[in-house]
Amino acid sequence: VQLQASGGGPVQAGGFLSLSCVASGRTFSNYAMAWFRQAPGKEREYVAGIHRNGGTTDYADSVKGRFTISRDNDKNTVYLQMNSLEPEDTAVYFCAATYGNIWSTSKAGYGYWGQGTQVTVSS
Repeated sequence: VQLQASGGGPVQAGGFLSLSCVASGRTFSNYAMAWFRQAPGKEREYVAGIHRNGGTTDYADSVKGRFTISRDNDKNTVYLQMNSLEPEDTAVYFCAATYGNIWSTSKAGYGYWGQGTQVTVSS
């Protein structure tokens, strides 16, 4: 499956952004999806995951209550709505896909990655 992420950009602290990731090439609804992020000099870290049917979601503690992951299987798209952004959220954000019902919080669990989209939050 090929993944194309978009929607990043500069934003002030307290603002919001909405990321999108469009999948192609395989049956999107067969894949659990996740968002990861990687800040300069840091490891890529898990942000949020969603069941392949969209019925269950999960979040890293650092974004819980501020970010929302969702998906539209008819549009082959997974979203990440990011509210109340903080400078610490500055990173390149990646969408990832894994075949099956359940996402993984480990980047090793994903065989498919989007190219990343930069989010920069200024104070």
